[in-house]
Amino acid sequence: MTTAAPVIFGFDGSAAAQRAVRDAAPLLGHQPALVVTVWEAGRSFDAATLPMIGLEEPPTVLDLRSAIDAETELYEAAKRTARHGARLARAAGFADATGLAVADTLAVADTLMRVARERDSPGIVVGAHGHRKLSELLLGSTSDTLVHKADRPVVVVRAHSNDPAPA
Repeated sequence: MTTAAPVIFGFDGSAAAQRAVRDAAPLLGHQPALVVTVWEAGRSFDAATLPMIGLEEPPTVLDLRSAIDAETELYEAAKRTARHGARLARAAGFADATGLAVADTLAVADTLMRVARERDSPGIVVGAHGHRKLSELLLGSTSDTLVHKADRPVVVVRAHSNDPAPA
């Protein structure tokens, strides 16, 4: 195993993320890869404590056990996605690739930048989903935020219409 700092891949399992891993390998395959899947912890608890629509009652926990089970499954799914991305990276030519699921309440771009700083990464690679400009304005764009705010190089790989659906 190498001791060089890894290139960080933002990986959500989408066709764009898969293409980013494959397309970056010829350029960056000599570096180790850290494939990061970010998931929002606590969302299940938000849903379990929402007030009933139309009632004036304060939020109450409806089913705490179900929320805990849902959080556990979200975390397990994020770990599976990150491991899948690491397998893709190794198959694409990265000799050293690891998956990491990161629970965070920040935006995905902020989380990726934090992980990159913590790991002293030489760069970040993400796939672009190709949202239209209006969608980016309303929804935000991880790749756009990274390009404008990251303190290290960012590679953005756009998905193509003929890319396979996520595996």
